[in-house]
Amino acid sequence: MKPFLLIILALGISSLAFAQLNQQKAIDIERFIEEVFAVQNGDVSAEELYETLLLFYSNPINLNNTNKDELRSLFILSELQINNLVSYIEENGNLLSIYELQAIPDFDLNTIYRLTPFVTVKETGLNRDNRGFIERVLSEPNNYLLLRYETVLEDKKGYLPKQDSSDSRYVGNKGKYYTRFRVSHINDFSIGFTAEKDAGEQLAWNPKTKNFGADFYSGHIQLQNQGRFKNIVIGDYQIQYGQSLLIGAGFNVGKGAETITTVRRSNLGIRPYTSVIETNFFRGGAATVSIAQNLEFTGFYSRLNQDAALKADTLERENFITSIQQSGFHRTDAELNAKDKVVESNYGGTLLYQPSKHPLTLGSTFIINEFSTRLIRAERVYNNFEFKGTSNYNIGLFGDYNWQNISLFAEGAMSKSGGFGGVIGVIINLNSRLETSMVLRNYDKDFHSLYGNAFGESTRNINEQGWYWGMKYKPFRKVEFTGYFDSFRYQWLTSSINAPSTGFEYLGRVSYRPTRNTLLFFQFREQAKDHNPSANDQEEVIRFPLLGKKRNYTVNLDFPANDWLSFKSRVQWSSYDFNNKLTEGFAIWQDMNLDFGKFRISGRYAIFGTDDFNNAQYAYERDLLYAFSVPAYSGTASRHYVLIQYRPIKRITFWIKYAQTNYRDRDTIGTGLEQIEGNKRTDFKFQLRINF
Repeated sequence: MKPFLLIILALGISSLAFAQLNQQKAIDIERFIEEVFAVQNGDVSAEELYETLLLFYSNPINLNNTNKDELRSLFILSELQINNLVSYIEENGNLLSIYELQAIPDFDLNTIYRLTPFVTVKETGLNRDNRGFIERVLSEPNNYLLLRYETVLEDKKGYLPKQDSSDSRYVGNKGKYYTRFRVSHINDFSIGFTAEKDAGEQLAWNPKTKNFGADFYSGHIQLQNQGRFKNIVIGDYQIQYGQSLLIGAGFNVGKGAETITTVRRSNLGIRPYTSVIETNFFRGGAATVSIAQNLEFTGFYSRLNQDAALKADTLERENFITSIQQSGFHRTDAELNAKDKVVESNYGGTLLYQPSKHPLTLGSTFIINEFSTRLIRAERVYNNFEFKGTSNYNIGLFGDYNWQNISLFAEGAMSKSGGFGGVIGVIINLNSRLETSMVLRNYDKDFHSLYGNAFGESTRNINEQGWYWGMKYKPFRKVEFTGYFDSFRYQWLTSSINAPSTGFEYLGRVSYRPTRNTLLFFQFREQAKDHNPSANDQEEVIRFPLLGKKRNYTVNLDFPANDWLSFKSRVQWSSYDFNNKLTEGFAIWQDMNLDFGKFRISGRYAIFGTDDFNNAQYAYERDLLYAFSVPAYSGTASRHYVLIQYRPIKRITFWIKYAQTNYRDRDTIGTGLEQIEGNKRTDFKFQLRINF
C-alpha cells in the first residue's frame, strides 16, 4: 500500500469525530512520551524512561522547594523557562497556586499543561511534620499496593511435555506475577518493595534450593532532610551526577523529537530503585551529607549477585566468566545454573559544589567495581580493548555554567585502563521562539565505565566519537519545528562491524496543535550505519562492512470528540537499503478512548506488513498502570486490544487488558521454547490497585 493512501485512510477516519478541546483528567504518560520523544526502534529503554516519569508523577516536584537540576530532569522546561521560574520566585516569593505559572514569562499554555502532572505547589512549611517517623508513615495517604497477573493464552513450546529426556523446558508455569507496594511523602520519606516472577520461572518456597517465592525482589527505605543528611537510601537505588558518564543509569533518554532538553543530564543524586529490570542498579546503602555551605558529599556501597555462566580454566585451576548475563530470566536449567554466580561490589562517592545563586556548579566522582570471579572475554578481535579482570575504577570531573540564556555543561573521566571519556555541550535560547543545542563526545575504545549512560549513539560509553546539533523553532503559537543531526564514528571494531566505521542520523518533525489535546505531526528520520553482511551475502572469508540506510516516516493525529470520547490515528512506514537490496514496512492503527468516570475503555485496531525485522514498526500501546508496552510490529498481521479500567470505590481500581495478534504469513510464532504452533498470539493481563 502506498504511503499517501495510508495517510488518507488514517486521517479520513479521524475527521469523522474531530471536535474541540477536552480537559484531560489524568496524565496519559504513553501519550506524553510519544509527543516528546521519538521511539522508533529498540535502542531506547522505554521501560526505564516510563519508570522515571512515573517516579515524578507519583511524587510530584514541589516548585517552592526544588532546584534547576530537578526541573531539568523532567525534559519539559527550557533553560530560559527554568531561569524565569527561579527569578520569579526570588522576586515575588513562593507560588500560591499552580495557576500562577501563567504569570511567568515564556510559560505558554502547552508547556504548563505538560508540566502540571509532575509538579505541585506547596508552602515549604506544610512539608514539615514533627510527628514520629512511624506515625508519619502510617498516616500517609500517598500509598498503594499493586497486584498484577499476565499470561499468553496459547501454549508455548517451553510449557509442553518433553518428547525425550534431552528436551529443555521451562521449570515454572506461564503466568507472570508482579507485586508492588509504596508509601512516600515529598522531601520526607519513601518505603517500597517489589516482587516479580517472570513467565516460565518457578514460584516456590524452598530455602535449600534458594527459592523464596518470587524470582526477583527489590526494596528500599529512603529518608530525606534529616539534619545534615539530605538523603539516605538503604536497599536498591540508582545515582545520577554530571553528564552520567560514570553513574547515571535509568534517568536518561536517547535522541528524539525533543532535541534540546534531553541532551543535558542533571545532578539528581540518589533515587530509590522501583523497577523490575534486574540490572543497572545498586543494592546496599547511599547517603548525601552537607559538609559545608554549598558543598555536599554522596557516598555509596553496593553488593549485588549477578548472573553468569562459570567456565573452568584448567591451566589456572580456577573458574572464570566471559560476560555478565542481563536478561533476568531464570526459566530453564541453564538459566538457573547461571543465577547469582558472581558477586559484584561497587563503592565510591561524589563531591558536589552547588551554590544556590551562583551560575557555576562543580563536582568530582570516583567509583570502584569489583567482581568475585575473573572476567575473560571471548577471543574475538572486537573484544581486544574491552574490560577484563576482577576490578575497575573510574575518576572524573564535571561541571556546568549558566550565563543568561546560555548553558554550558561537561564531564571528563578516566578508567583503570587509562582510557578517557569526555562529553561537552551547550544549550542556547536565542529567543522565546528559537533554541539550539550542540554536544561533542569522545569515548576511547578502552574506556570502561560500567554504570555510565552519557549521551551517545551506542548503549555503552565506549569506542565512540561524535557530534550532535539540535534545534527547536516555534514560528507561531500552535506550530513547532524540531530537528537534529548526529554524526558518529567507531574507532575500533564492534560485534556487528568488522572495521572502524562511521555513520550519521537526522530527524525532522513538524507539529501543529490547534487545541490543548489535539495534535497533528509529521516526522521523518534517517539513519546510515555500517553493518556486516551475512555469510550468504558475501562469500569472502573476510566480510567487509557495508552501509545500511533506514528511513522512517510517521504521520499522527490525536484529537478529542467530546468530554468522554477521543481518537488517535497513526501511519508509520519505513525502508531499509542494504547491500543493493531494498525492503519496506508499514503500520496503520486507529485508537479509541472512552471515559465514563468509573469506567475507562481504550482500544486499538492495527494492521501492519514488513518485509523483514529491519522494518519492524514500534508502537506504544496503552497498558495497565505502572506497566508499559511497546510491541514490535513485524511480519504481515493485524492486532487489536481492549483495555478496561474500573474504579468501583475510591480506594480500589481494576484493570483488564486483552490483546491478540493474527498473522497471515506464518503457521508458527516465535522460535525455540517461545514458539507457538499456529498464527495467533493472545495476551491477557489483570491488575488490582488498593490505596490504603
